[in-house]
Amino acid sequence: MSARTTELNQQQGSSLKVFSSFYELMKPRVMSLVIFTALVGLVIAPEKIDFINNVLSLLFVAIGAGAAGALNMWYESDTDKLMSRTCLRPLPLGKLKQAHALSFGILMSIVSIFGLYYFSNTLSAFVLALTIGFYFFIYTVWLKKKTPQNIVIGGAAGAFPPVIGWTIAMNNITIEPIILFLIIFLWTPSHFWALSLYKNQDYKNAGIPMLPVVAGEDYTKKNILIYSIILFPVTILPFLLGFAGLINLVSSLGFGFYYIFLSFKLFKEKDKMIYDQIASKIFIFSIFYLFFIFSTILIDNYLGV
Repeated sequence: MSARTTELNQQQGSSLKVFSSFYELMKPRVMSLVIFTALVGLVIAPEKIDFINNVLSLLFVAIGAGAAGALNMWYESDTDKLMSRTCLRPLPLGKLKQAHALSFGILMSIVSIFGLYYFSNTLSAFVLALTIGFYFFIYTVWLKKKTPQNIVIGGAAGAFPPVIGWTIAMNNITIEPIILFLIIFLWTPSHFWALSLYKNQDYKNAGIPMLPVVAGEDYTKKNILIYSIILFPVTILPFLLGFAGLINLVSSLGFGFYYIFLSFKLFKEKDKMIYDQIASKIFIFSIFYLFFIFSTILIDNYLGV
């Protein structure tokens, strides 16, 4: 192999690493959830738009979600170094410069908002801009290090995507997207408090006032149970309001009862090692819980509810 070929291979490898780092900066797992929940809002809307506009609109929603993630990682890069869960992100590892992350986040925010405006409508672009701004300015900058209710209020940012999906098709906001918003909004606290229970030391090290750090683990377990109970009736509303069918109802009932059972089991458990294991199980199960609620809404709509 010639020296020139070796040099080209090294450059290609370096370019791929940079691309991979920027991709990680956009929080791809969060992006996938955003795309999925936005898709549900779009699909259940009575008005349908053409396939190309659907795809491009969802693409810009995904870019907006990635932009918010990049801005979040830029702002929290020093904090991320202190936590085992986040220390391997691109900025703590020095894979990217902070200035590049900030510029990338701002650029992608602008591209996503104007792209959605062009291919969809003003309302959906406004809600996307609100989502990015809420996640960065309200949650990341203002709430996260100031109140143990950070995830309760800040969770609104993660609940907006199905509303955006609906507005792409309908250019309005009615009860259906509001219910989808409420499901995610009420799901978020128990999901993240379960994580903060078994990652408590991480948050202490980083100086983030998550509920178990400030109010104690028993109080956190109680609140996880309360939110699992509050969430349950809201997950049944899509069926009661007629935009989901029996498949969604059965899934919501089954997953909901089991989620409350796990949360109650966590609440009653006193052994730290055991309830950390239960908290980890709740965190993982909650992802499937939300996924199946939204998946079955899609399935019911495909089958004609």
